[in-house]
Formats: sequence, structure tokens, C-alpha cells
Amino acid sequence: MDKRVLFIDDNMSFIAKAICSSLEQAGYSTQMVHMDISEINKIEDKPQLIFLYLEDESKKKDNVLIYLRDLCMEEDKLLFLIGYADDIKDIKDMIPGDRVGAVFERPVNAKEVGAALDKIIAEEEETLKKKHILVVDDSGTMLRTIKSWLDGKYRVSMVNSAVNAISFLSNTIPDLILLDYEMPICSGPQMLEMIRGEIKTEHIPVMFLTSKGDRESVQKVLALKPQGYMLKTMAPEKVVETIDSFFAQQKAEALK
Repeated sequence: MDKRVLFIDDNMSFIAKAICSSLEQAGYSTQMVHMDISEINKIEDKPQLIFLYLEDESKKKDNVLIYLRDLCMEEDKLLFLIGYADDIKDIKDMIPGDRVGAVFERPVNAKEVGAALDKIIAEEEETLKKKHILVVDDSGTMLRTIKSWLDGKYRVSMVNSAVNAISFLSNTIPDLILLDYEMPICSGPQMLEMIRGEIKTEHIPVMFLTSKGDRESVQKVLALKPQGYMLKTMAPEKVVETIDSFFAQQKAEALK
């Protein structure tokens, strides 16, 4: 992971500048921008490490917060929050836990931020070595449940629609997609057809994890040649075992 930091602070405050200075002394390069989507979007190659310095007005900028949430989820970026406890809690609730690198409550000791960041980066680099699974399901509860089954062994990203999945795949290629069958607007089978129709994504392994177990639905999907078809009624350990077996077989074939 590179050591570039994007630091977002509307007021470019003295404390924020002091933290950036401390990070630079610790070997990081920093770039400060205002809490503005157009300004953030001007940065073509955005750093993996994003700091958000929370001011009184920050919580009112829902559009920017949603943008940052989606950016971190879709491009596997880490968001670091700096602010007072209540402000941090409100923002943290809307960001997936594995995308929040750390929180620093004000008042902040600027020199401690760099040391904490070194440790977090080392942990993130270990995480990045794990196989990456994208879970696509329109149920937030199901997404969190599946993630709880896979966490620890795999690196898991989650999206709640096929549309968001396609957006995710434009920037990130996972090692496996776990795909629901019935979703609004674009169903799982339709999404698989789209994946197989693009050169960039056609090789990505896809397994269905769904409640649809009737013969007609299964046969329709099998014609698209997914790497597996699992029912949500399966025991969690069986789902994990099936995924483990798939990656083990994939590794064995690569060694032939």
C-alpha cells in the first residue's frame, strides 16, 4: 500500500495542517482538499488512505458522506475519522466497519496519528493478501450475515444491487462473486450475463447464493455456467466449506 494520504477538511484548520505535517514527518505524502465532491473528483489517482476531519457543518453534507462511503466500498479505500465522539459516532454508523481504518477523538495528538497509521497499514496489507469476495444481495441483513460467515478468512466487499456491483467491477476485480438470484431492476442471472459479456469481467468466478431452489430457476442459471449454486438455507459452515473447496481446486489447477 502506498503512503499517500488524502486529507479532507472544509476549514483547512491549524490542527488539520498540524496533523498533515506530522504525517509528512512520518513518511507520508499528504494532499488537503475541502469537503466538496467536485474538488475530490479532480484527483484522478485517489490515495487509499483518506482522512476526514469533522467540523460542525460536516454532518450536514450528506452527499459528500455518501460519496465517501461508496468510494471506500467500491475501491477498497480506508477512511480515518477525526472529531469529537458524538460526531464520529454519527458518521461511523453509515460507513462499513472494515472500511474505517481508525477514529481519532479530539483533542488529537498529531504525533500519535502517524504511529497509529503505520500499524493500521501493516494490518491492511495482511488483509489484502486474502482472497477477495464480492457479495451482491439486495438485503442489508443478508449482506451482513454472509460477511460474518466469511470475515477473518476472506476479504469481503458488499453491494446491495447489480447496478452497484457493475460500478464496483469497473474499478476492482474480486477473486469471486457471491450473487443473489432475485433482485430489483437487474436480477442475478441478468447480472451474470452482463459479467460474461465484458472482456474485463468475463473470467471472474461467480457462485449463486440464493433462496431460489426450484428446478426451473436452477436450470436457468446452470445454463450460464456459474462456478456454483448454493442455497441460503445451507449451514454457514457448509457455505464456507464450498468456497474453500473452490479456491483449493482453483489453486490445484493453476499448479498443473
